[in-house]
This record gives sequence, C-alpha cells and structure tokens, in this order.
Amino acid sequence: MASPLINRLVDELNYPLLNADNFDAFIKSNKYSVLFCTEQPARFPESNDVAVILPELVNRFSQLTPAVVSTEFEKKVQGRYNFNVWPTLVFLKEGRFLGCISKVQDWDMYRLEIQSILGLEPRRDPGIGIPVVVNPSSTSCGQ
Repeated sequence: MASPLINRLVDELNYPLLNADNFDAFIKSNKYSVLFCTEQPARFPESNDVAVILPELVNRFSQLTPAVVSTEFEKKVQGRYNFNVWPTLVFLKEGRFLGCISKVQDWDMYRLEIQSILGLEPRRDPGIGIPVVVNPSSTSCGQ
C-alpha cells in the first residue's frame, strides 16, 4: 500500500484488508459494503485524498461497512466490477453490485451519488460474463 493515509484505514480504523482469501466472506457478511480500490498512490495521488474522505463518508452513511482492497487483489476486483479509473469506491449490497464512484469528488456529489446508489437494486457484477445480443435478422452462423 505504501501510503500512510491508506495504511491508517487498516491499522488505526480497523478497516479489513481484502484479498483472495477473505473477499467473498466479507462482501457476503455485510448488508452494505464499500470497497476502496487505491492502485498505487504514487501513480494515483487522489487515492490519498479518498483515504481521508472515506471515513467521513462512512460516518455520514453508517450503513456502509468499509474495506480496503489489497494491491495484489485489486486487478481481480477491477475485472469483476469493470471500472477503469483509480481510485474507485465499489458499493455492494449483500455481496451484489450496486455501483462505483471513481476519482475524488466534491462532498455534495458523494452525498447525492451514494444516496442514489444505496437506493438501487443490486445487479449482476458488470465484469462477469459476456452479454448475449440477439440479432434475429442475422443468418451468418453457417446456416
């Protein structure tokens, strides 16, 4: 993790550090969770800003259980939830995808967006599976 601000979340605030061994158990055991994906703070300094903002968001939205995703496991999480910008907060309900917020945002945007995200119905993880598109006029499948 290499950032004192991100390390503080785990070491002082006791946010779980998620990896392949504990990820599924964590997301399934919490009604609402927010996963903090930081990438490398040296490359994405906004991760440090989000590390300061996240505890305030958790105070504002007390139903959220926060966790930090380990840098070794972040690419798997990125693929599962299909985001391309760092840092990203991933919101889940009972282990199912609700939405993401990437980069640093202003407080009002966080407040409104999180309120909206928490009101959504969970849906399929966006990075899992290949969407099937039916084209009834196509006859190019060797027929």
